[in-house]
Amino acid sequence: MDVVRRGGRSRLAVLGAVAVLALAPALVSCSNDNGGKSGATVSPSPSATVPTDPVAAKAQITKNWTAFFDPKTPVAEKVKLLENGEQMQPVLGAFAGDKNAAMTSAKVTGIEFTSATGANVTYDLLVGGTPALTGSQGTSVFQNDTWKVSVKTLCGLVELSGVTVQGC
Repeated sequence: MDVVRRGGRSRLAVLGAVAVLALAPALVSCSNDNGGKSGATVSPSPSATVPTDPVAAKAQITKNWTAFFDPKTPVAEKVKLLENGEQMQPVLGAFAGDKNAAMTSAKVTGIEFTSATGANVTYDLLVGGTPALTGSQGTSVFQNDTWKVSVKTLCGLVELSGVTVQGC
């Protein structure tokens, strides 16, 4: 594999960081009794297209995504910021000490609500503060009164890495 240098970082290192984030959920099944669909508990409001306070919701999504992808955030806190985080806790703990994960973070660049309890999130994946994957797409869900990074987003990173995971 050829290594392409960009800004002093190799593309291989960037792909390694993405793989660390992407492969973490592969260690546990993302499926459940809902046929592989997320078991999110959301506040009911099916007719609303935006949350009651969209400004506060956008602020919480940005804050929570930034914290979730921050290598300095303790695993116990990441569990609270990930949809169905309790199920993912062992995986989060396993990759928390990985050197590639320790260099990876995310910056939210856009949020578009799809409902009162869901949002599309555009973000840049950063390695060592340098953009590695810009304009990435993910989702956030409102679960247990908190806007969280969706398991679907992590499964999307798994797909990006070329790995097939049951339930994703």
